[in-house]
Amino acid sequence: MTVSPIPTGQLGLTGPAEKLDAAHWPVRGDLAHIRLAGRCFVPHYAVPMERSVVPCGAKLFAQNSKDAEVREVLGGGALFNVLDVAGGWAWGQVGDDGFVGYLPVEALQERRS
Repeated sequence: MTVSPIPTGQLGLTGPAEKLDAAHWPVRGDLAHIRLAGRCFVPHYAVPMERSVVPCGAKLFAQNSKDAEVREVLGGGALFNVLDVAGGWAWGQVGDDGFVGYLPVEALQERRS
């Protein structure tokens, strides 16, 4: 099980938000991983939901379209931390520090302990 540190104490905006690489940092204009609270200013932060890629594997896309750039081909059972689900697509990160992108929801299943 992945432990996501949730920031504690007072968070403050002390300067401009960092420009982070979208392919490797789980942040977009409306949402970010909870571990980025205090580093990135967005309207919402999410605690990831751990899921596994289905046994046949799946392509991780840069956008929520099967015509988008493929960032990585994931093997079956790979950990995918889901941060948002909308329109049949899950947005999140591979493991704790892998690529960030979109998977079709049907490419994911509950993670077994």
